[in-house]
Amino acid sequence: MFGFLRWQDFLDIFIISFIIYKLLLLLVDTRAMQLVKGLFILGLLSVGARTLQLEALSWLLGRLFSVILIAIPIVFQPELRRMLAELGQGRIWRSRLAKERASILADEVVRALIFLQEKKIGAILVLQRKVGLRDIWRTAVRLNADISQELIVSIFWPNNPLHDGATIIDKEKVLAAACYLPLTEQTNLSRWFGTRHRAALGVTEVSDAVSLVVSEERGEIALAVRGHLSRGLKEKQLRQLLVHYFGAEERSEGFWERLKEEMGSLWLGSEEDGDEKED
Repeated sequence: MFGFLRWQDFLDIFIISFIIYKLLLLLVDTRAMQLVKGLFILGLLSVGARTLQLEALSWLLGRLFSVILIAIPIVFQPELRRMLAELGQGRIWRSRLAKERASILADEVVRALIFLQEKKIGAILVLQRKVGLRDIWRTAVRLNADISQELIVSIFWPNNPLHDGATIIDKEKVLAAACYLPLTEQTNLSRWFGTRHRAALGVTEVSDAVSLVVSEERGEIALAVRGHLSRGLKEKQLRQLLVHYFGAEERSEGFWERLKEEMGSLWLGSEEDGDEKED
């Protein structure tokens, strides 16, 4: 059997498999992926119908495939346009590496915050986005260091000279520590929220940054976005947020809309009261 195969045939198979694999990577987390799954199931049904010689079912599935092939370019025009744009910009070849890098960075930050939460060590971590925070960190302690669990934990460790203040990171580095943030101007905020949470809210009101707060009183993690505070983040939710942050393309679908959709019921707002006053 293999005597009829040339080395060009193996190369041909490899190239086609590689292209299909890369195209499937582009379809992950899109509506089109559901279509691919549906087509796969219909393909299995079609093979089963032909094997069992079910003529009527085979005829029906054949006509259904014809309709689907015509409808795909119309229904999934945005996804196809995005795929072609990424192919032209070369991002198709970098997508896997970008996802792996986002996952690694997210794990480092998650492990640090969970450790601080378990030890009930207060912390504020600010994720810088499009709006630069140079006015805030230029008077702080510049680090420009690689993102790691050990670095984040050591910054907020009690009695460390840098622990009093916020730490600002972007998608590449830990930019600065001991940063003093503007306090929120909200007057209807619960009196149980202290300076740390008010500062986390304040920076999100003057920029598009996202703040993560570890409470030393409750030992919980809160999220501040656009002047809204959501408490009680779980590890899975925290990791999902950070993977999206480190891997997001600013030119793709709106960050806030996707964030709200992914975080689900966590999006509570800032009016929730606590039982103890927060630091």
